[in-house]
Amino acid sequence: MTDTKRLTYRQAVGALTERGRFGVSMGLERVERLMAEVGHPERELRGALVGGTNGKGSVVSMAQSVLVAAGHRVGTMPKPHLTSYRERVTIDGEPIGTGDFAAAVQRVLPAIDHVAAAIGPPTEFEALTAAAITELARRRVDLAIVEVGMGGRLDATNVLDLGVAAITNVQRDHEAYLGSTLTAIGTEKAAIIKTGNLAVSGASGRGLRPILDRCHHVAASLRRAGPRRPFDATLRHLDWDGIVVDARTPSRELMGLRVGLIGAHQADNAAVTLALLDALAERHGITADDSSIRRGLADARWPGRLELLNGGRVGLGRVLLDGAHNPSGAEALARALRDLGLRRPTIIFGAMRAKRVSAVLRALAPLRPRFIFTRVDDPGAHEPDHLARIWRRVSGASAVTAPTPAEALRRAVGDPVVVAGSLYLVGAVRSMIIPVGEEE
Repeated sequence: MTDTKRLTYRQAVGALTERGRFGVSMGLERVERLMAEVGHPERELRGALVGGTNGKGSVVSMAQSVLVAAGHRVGTMPKPHLTSYRERVTIDGEPIGTGDFAAAVQRVLPAIDHVAAAIGPPTEFEALTAAAITELARRRVDLAIVEVGMGGRLDATNVLDLGVAAITNVQRDHEAYLGSTLTAIGTEKAAIIKTGNLAVSGASGRGLRPILDRCHHVAASLRRAGPRRPFDATLRHLDWDGIVVDARTPSRELMGLRVGLIGAHQADNAAVTLALLDALAERHGITADDSSIRRGLADARWPGRLELLNGGRVGLGRVLLDGAHNPSGAEALARALRDLGLRRPTIIFGAMRAKRVSAVLRALAPLRPRFIFTRVDDPGAHEPDHLARIWRRVSGASAVTAPTPAEALRRAVGDPVVVAGSLYLVGAVRSMIIPVGEEE
């Protein structure tokens, strides 16, 4: 795949997927070697790394929307993608074209071969990270706002030092890799803070201590966000169009601030976003006035995360997509549905085997949901019957099962129908509602 013939988009995707979409091999050695092989494009980027258990994608989407509204050119690397690999590299919120994606992958394939021969093959995520960094550097974006993958310390994105590092919160997830305590998980996440960075966090409790220790160790100043912190956003109203908050920072007040993302928890994410924007202004001189903040937050969208769509194409009314796949994410989903007055919702649910399914279902149980359990076409997915058995143990209630997401949609009733539990399931359903064009 590394000859001079230009790759098609499908060939580029094939070159990535042969490395195993769900493979996990943590560590920075391979991606550091990749960066060296392609001339260290990571050194040309500035911006922010955004980590945390939940909310990091929302913070990236909010910050990007505000900065674009302010006239800046912003590159992001969302993960995972929902319907197209092109989503992994976006400029001003728009995925790059198929030709550009294929070219970005082709640029790093020789480096991948060299690294594979020297120290072992890079994973798909490492290859994608290298391709995305190279493309953002080539595009000369004003800022790169990069969402961290799993953890932080050993995540491939930690090859970047963008000057600012944000950690939204620290909750339990990926415990097989990150540890079983909030202190251990927080230590892994805090490692994205580099020497002299400006740091931002909405973390509290035991997960905060490792962040404070890391900031002290690497001489990073910390901006704290959340209730009664210097950066605070107090919820005033919520509806199906998003939330309204009164926000305060050390330098401004923004009363009646509309955020276009659903759920009361987005108030916390908005506070982190305001702290992040403040840090970007200080470190990089990239600013946004009050008007841009208002316009950008109102326009913010984050596909697949409490995203409300018209389900007419699949024979339904509204469909609410949410990739809640860990207990704290499921609690946020349950709270959002309660706050919006949704009772006994129909939830189409699927999960991967690495997830804490019992805890997730327990968090959703107070809604008294009508579950339809299904699975995506991947060997790592739980079988629907197995999920139904877990639900019976958790709640004593029965559930419907469906062999495929399409069949689950056919069996669903209600408005809206909720799809949750796995971003891969959310992506599969989203592609049925908003079809992805044929990509060559």
